[in-house]
Amino acid sequence: MNRFEGAYDGTPPWDIGRPQPAFVRLAEEGAIRGSVLDVGCGTGENALLFASRGHETWGLDAVPRAIEAARAKAEARGVEATFVVDDALALETLGRRFDTLTDSGVFHVFDDAERLRYVASLARALAAGGRYHMLVFSEREPAWGGPRRVAESEIREAFAGWRVERLDRARFATLLHEGEGAHAWLATLAPP
Repeated sequence: MNRFEGAYDGTPPWDIGRPQPAFVRLAEEGAIRGSVLDVGCGTGENALLFASRGHETWGLDAVPRAIEAARAKAEARGVEATFVVDDALALETLGRRFDTLTDSGVFHVFDDAERLRYVASLARALAAGGRYHMLVFSEREPAWGGPRRVAESEIREAFAGWRVERLDRARFATLLHEGEGAHAWLATLAPP
């Protein structure tokens, strides 16, 4: 069983019922361009935001129940998006490339070896001139449990050779955090 399937027995803490505010800002800034793949899309809120703004959008998650919920939301809202169950570590199985890749809380779940595989997978799914945007818990978030915290140096190390266009302190909204949310990094990277 996928390690995240049990979280969907209820409402996972990352499923806030709306897009992450950091991704809303990116969309408003025009940073989301062309075709979009939302990696680890969960129940689809970020992907549905991008699709509603006119982007050809795909959402991918390893949990079938999350994808079923995302498809149901798309249908109920009349938004066209493609949602698939697949592996973030093997994005080439999609058989296509995207102009924009987004990641809301995926990178921080991987161990060091998986991170390297993930970065290689992202590179295979990103079209020439494309950008990858990620939102991850930062090392400034207190140790209360939850996902692994990520330091700026870890991002730079994992994406060695990529161009770091943005690496800003941000907040990650969850059901466990009041106010602005957990301390996070918002990064925009371009492959070599």
